[in-house]
Amino acid sequence: MRPKVAYTIEQCWHAVPGGTAVAGIEMARAITEAGLAELVGVAARHRRPPPEPFVPPIPVRHLALPRIPLYEAWSRVRVPKVERASGPVDVIHATTIAVPPRTRPMALTIHDLAFVRYPEHFTAHGLRFFRRNLQLALADVDLVLCSSKAVWADAETAGFPPERLRMVPLGVRSEAATTTAVDRVRATYLLERPYILWTGTVEPRKNLHGLLQAFRALDANADLVLVGPKGWNEDITALIEPLGDRVKPLGFVPAGDLGPLYAGASVFTFPSFAEGFGFPVLEAMTQGTPVVTSRGTSTEEIGGDAVVLIDPTDPGSIAKGLAKVLENDSFAAELGARGKERAAHFSWDRTAELLGEVYQELAEKN
Repeated sequence: MRPKVAYTIEQCWHAVPGGTAVAGIEMARAITEAGLAELVGVAARHRRPPPEPFVPPIPVRHLALPRIPLYEAWSRVRVPKVERASGPVDVIHATTIAVPPRTRPMALTIHDLAFVRYPEHFTAHGLRFFRRNLQLALADVDLVLCSSKAVWADAETAGFPPERLRMVPLGVRSEAATTTAVDRVRATYLLERPYILWTGTVEPRKNLHGLLQAFRALDANADLVLVGPKGWNEDITALIEPLGDRVKPLGFVPAGDLGPLYAGASVFTFPSFAEGFGFPVLEAMTQGTPVVTSRGTSTEEIGGDAVVLIDPTDPGSIAKGLAKVLENDSFAAELGARGKERAAHFSWDRTAELLGEVYQELAEKN
């Protein structure tokens, strides 16, 4: 019998949905397609659905409270229970660190614990929220789902015993971009020269300051293209202005443009200080684009020997990594081919299989 799972999916309505929304949507789609569980999405009160491409692929039931009061009620007085929206369930899956009351066996997906390692990168309000919910997770969550060895190690350091941890790597769903699509995005965004690409939310741990310093020192016939929405605690305007039109901040772009933007790049770079998984690295690899990323984070784990690794704390190291790719076409082509082959191993079908095992394990505790 398939377990019925209350599946929190509120992140799809966040101002910056980010990777947590992508993961929540794709996990839900994969589980549903595999028929391994009946998922009922649970979210706060909203007047309208989230924007595309963040519409959940499962039915969503809404609690009476808007997001901020709901999160406060969950964390301070442990109400309302998710079943007030979902109806009776066998399992609760909190897909972000907003931890609802434990009224049934509960799984929690931890995407990263960057706030523990780099508290200075977060707002005071954000830190209070994350720290409070980490304590709730330590007390109430039955199983913690980790997408990488890096998250597993951080979870153990935070106090979760290994027997409560399960490895559930995420996947990637991306079709190879056509030459026509690449030409279209180049024309749309006025990308006339070769370019280095970065994608993500503009926030301190993404290390855009280090990347821009590296780019300024780089002697290369290439622009730097930055794709993604503004986040928090990060203003890069002063670093961009002296570089003029060599840096092109595109902001948020439609999902259909991302694949061609990756495919058209000479190199993709992702020099974050900390990541729990790193979707952009996989997305670039699926397009056969060579990748330069950080040593000592989950992106090293994902990329393996199919990426160039750099020290994210050293702009000189970032610049050398980029130059290594930009100055050697045969090496860039070889790296891109290895990346594409490696990315093929990250399947949402496998994620669904592992999630199904977690749900069955928890349902049997009921």
